[in-house]
Amino acid sequence: MDQVLDFLLGIWDYFAANILTQPAFLIGFIVLLGYVLLKKPIYESIAGFLKATVGYLILSVGSGGLVNNFRPILVGLKERFDLDAMVIDPYFGQNAVTAGIEETFGRTFSDTMILLLIAFVMNILLVRFKKYTKLRAVFTTGNVQIQQAATAFWLLLFCFPDLGRIEILLVMGLVLGCYWAVGSNLTVGITQELTEGAGFAIAHQQMFGIYIFARLAEKMKKGKNNKRIEDIKFPGFLSIFNENMVSTSILMLFFFGIIMVILGQDYLIQAEFMVEGQSFFFYILQTSLYFAVYLAILQLGVRTFVDELTQSFQGISNTLLPGAVPGIDVSASLAFGSPNAVTIGFLFGALGQFVTIGLLILFKSPVIVIAGFIPLFFDNAAIALFSNNRGGVKAACIFPFISGIIQVVGSALIASFVGLAQYGGYLGMFDWATVWPIATLLMKFLGYFGIAVVVLLLLAIPQLQYRANPEGYFLIAEDYDEYVKKMAA
Repeated sequence: MDQVLDFLLGIWDYFAANILTQPAFLIGFIVLLGYVLLKKPIYESIAGFLKATVGYLILSVGSGGLVNNFRPILVGLKERFDLDAMVIDPYFGQNAVTAGIEETFGRTFSDTMILLLIAFVMNILLVRFKKYTKLRAVFTTGNVQIQQAATAFWLLLFCFPDLGRIEILLVMGLVLGCYWAVGSNLTVGITQELTEGAGFAIAHQQMFGIYIFARLAEKMKKGKNNKRIEDIKFPGFLSIFNENMVSTSILMLFFFGIIMVILGQDYLIQAEFMVEGQSFFFYILQTSLYFAVYLAILQLGVRTFVDELTQSFQGISNTLLPGAVPGIDVSASLAFGSPNAVTIGFLFGALGQFVTIGLLILFKSPVIVIAGFIPLFFDNAAIALFSNNRGGVKAACIFPFISGIIQVVGSALIASFVGLAQYGGYLGMFDWATVWPIATLLMKFLGYFGIAVVVLLLLAIPQLQYRANPEGYFLIAEDYDEYVKKMAA
């Protein structure tokens, strides 16, 4: 019996390590499975697998390029001015958990894959029984799942340090699986509207954030002068901002140019960002323009794989998970809506973060935060994109600014409360600065009853969504064109 169990766990470990936690291959595998279930010829199924995988790898190059190119510049502020600060960034957060979990709780994070299995199965079961749960989305962003599992592991151990290994994994799998299912499900409707029926949801770290701000943005769309960003045409010399690539380049040159001037040429050479004798001006120019380059690569990757995923997922929806939609990386949404909303969201989110960080320093906060590029960009760009689509340019400016404030304040409070700040990082994305701190407080002070409260609150959300629009709730995911006709009628 033990040998059989070890064999099955070995298969799971292989699948988890090489497919489940590798989004490009997971998306390719989903496309392949979908086409097989649709009884497509094998050569078409393989072609779909390759196109989807390559498309996601292109997206990863764009996304990774943005992060790797600009994260060191922001983190450089910590080193340049010798700040004893934590960085709000998923990778710094994961490293903080790894560094401190044995010292703090006497545990190691070696059960990651088992946790992923429990949470992923929970997500699938909740969607399989959507008739009762009203949940429609499967969370497929594996790299994000690992980051979230790391932080959730710490938060659960903080609340229940005496729970045994099996018990903590089951509790964490239950809570995390419900969060994945409910969070990605929240974004189904607003993503279908933004993409005009592309057939996917967001499965990332700001799912509650983009939904809340998209709903709030609706309140702002009634004003006569509140146009969407894409409807604004600049006159005269300002017309250069009508071109997304040009406006992105100019604004990023201004934003990152200021930061690099503050860091100084000597520091950039010492940190090996620049080489001796290199022109400081052209280094700033090239580095800033790479923002537009990587953004264009990211958008190309999305266009390459989304069509394949949408078509093939019908096979899974029709056969295994009726009415389900795949939840994928938030980067995929950046190829839709107004491209300029992405840049505006980043800039106003950064303004919100920097103002708040300045206030933390001014008032001598015990926890100082350094802005992380991933929350700055992926949270706030997406919030601006969805807010602009629902409420126009004012919403696209105001809500990322508010999000930036919340990211810093929420992360500083929860990281200091649970003891992660001393290890130099916290995940820092919107949901983990709002939803998860609230859940942590409930579980810490209500004990095991708090677990029930958190799970029941999460599962109540799709029920409320369904009651708000029972006629169109499932239709918007299953047949968007028919949904549009029905709502218009």
